[in-house]
Formats: sequence, C-alpha cells, structure tokens
Amino acid sequence: MPTKHRKEKDLSSAHELFLGVDGGGTKTHIVILDKEKNFVCEGFSGPSNPLRVGVETAVANISQAVNSACDQIFRSPEDIVSATFGLAGVRRADLRERVRQSAFINLSIKNIEVVTDAEIALFGTTLGKEGLVIISGTGSICYGKDTKGNEATAGGWGPIAGDEGGGVSIAKQALQAIAKALDGRGRPTKLSYVGAEYFRASTPEDLIVAIYSPQMDNKRLAGFAKYVVQTALEGDEIAIEIMSVAGFELGLAAYAVIKKLNLESKKIPIGMVGSIFKAGELLTKPLIETVHSYAPKAYLQDPKLNPANAAATMAFRNFEPN
Repeated sequence: MPTKHRKEKDLSSAHELFLGVDGGGTKTHIVILDKEKNFVCEGFSGPSNPLRVGVETAVANISQAVNSACDQIFRSPEDIVSATFGLAGVRRADLRERVRQSAFINLSIKNIEVVTDAEIALFGTTLGKEGLVIISGTGSICYGKDTKGNEATAGGWGPIAGDEGGGVSIAKQALQAIAKALDGRGRPTKLSYVGAEYFRASTPEDLIVAIYSPQMDNKRLAGFAKYVVQTALEGDEIAIEIMSVAGFELGLAAYAVIKKLNLESKKIPIGMVGSIFKAGELLTKPLIETVHSYAPKAYLQDPKLNPANAAATMAFRNFEPN
C-alpha cells in the first residue's frame, strides 16, 4: 500500500490515469494509478461525506486532494479517464448523482462512479468476490455481497441513531463512564484524566465545559476514541468494557448482514477497516464470538487493498476505452 512518502512514478509517457477516492467524515484520501495499474501518487484533504458537510464542500475537498496530487506529477485532472468515489453518506441515488455531476464540473472527469465507502472497502477485502466488510472509524457500518451480487447493509445510521462500535459512539460511552465515575455512580477510571487532557479541561470536573463548547464536533469527538483504545490496551477495566461492547455491536451488524444474505453456512471473509481495529483482540474477540454464534465458518481478514487503492482499482476495471 502506498504511503505519503513514496516517490511518485514518472508519467511522461502515460496517457491514462485512474482515480480512487476514499471519503469519510474526517478526511479524504485519493490514489492515482497509471494504465498498468501501478501506484502513481496520492493526496489528502478534509472530509467528503456529503450528508455531513454538504455536496459542495465534499466535492471541493475531493478536488483539492486531486489537484494537489496532479500538481505533484505535473498532470491535469483531465488526464484521469476513470474515477471511483467511495464516500460515506451516499446511500441515496439522488445524492450520488449530485456528487457525480458536481465533480464532473469541478474536475472535468467524464467517467465518474460514486459508490459508498463500504463498497470500496469490501472490494479491497474480497477483490470482487463474496464476503463482508466492517468499517469502524468515525462511524461504523457492515456491508456484504454474495456470489449473485445481492447486497446487504447493517449500521451506518450516523451518530444520532446508530454507528455503534464507531469512534463517536465509543467516545460518548467513555464520556458517560467518566461522568458516572466523577459523580460516584460508577467505578473510577483512568479515562477521567485521559479525557481531561484530550479535551483540554483543567480538571476532569471541567470536562462538561469543554465537551459542550461551540467548537465541539463529531471529528473532535471521534478523535477521543483513539485514546479510549489506548487506555483499554493499558488495562483500564472500564475502557476494556467499552471496547468489548463495541466488538459485540460490530459483530451484531455482521450477523445481520450474514442472515440477510443467507451466508451462515459458508466460509466467508469479514474485512476489518478503520482505526478502531487498532484495539486488536479487545475488539475482535467479542466481534467474532458474536458472529460465530450464527456463522461458525466466517473469519476475520485484513484488507488486501486500502480503500483508496481499492477505489482506484475499481475505476480501472470500470474503464471502457472509446
């Protein structure tokens, strides 16, 4: 997988570029491949979930990442012959079409496919074959597909109605545990001091001021999940319990998708995508135990391609020269 520090490939003789976009609630990652499917360069920018930031801002951030990457290799976005945008928040067909049209106006790319972030993550896990993927980053979702192309989804309801097992949900549970600990309604936890430091409160008791400030948003809130994971890995019982609940919820989402697709008797991979999986077995053990209660042959698998690379590969496969 490419990194920001990898040397860009010389494209002086290349005529066709392929773009993949992985856009979420906190950042956008783009990858460009050449006509031999070799990695060329990548770019990063702000969030591009149109349901959260609007179509205009989402496309502007994508355009910023693409233009910056193209500048690195002295090429124009017009040299991109096919693109796949994998974005959070685009379940609705009308929203996908609005993004596609806006992106065409901004980047002049003729062939743009807009799909969900879950679809590119699944492709990165299975390379188009049968299976599931669980994304746990800012939010959470499980998406699966069978050999006939039937699709099913569970989760992805956002921070108000769902996203259990995702960063915002984990952060909220941690803050609730801190509040209970400080009140004497719950057990003490190291999270009280970790939370005060992360949210820049002078004391744990002052957290209430920090977390309800006008500057607080889902990105900032979700960022606290990283420290909840670390606190759990350091042995804090409350943090460990929060990660266990997160694993169970993600397993429940996978269970629901497997049931919808009638895959319970098959040996299917379940890809793991997102920063929350850095918790390791504290998350994956309750996850797979929940799945195995219904689908004993399913197994967890690291992705073969990161989401942006997967999207670029999909763009390559979708391209049909005139």
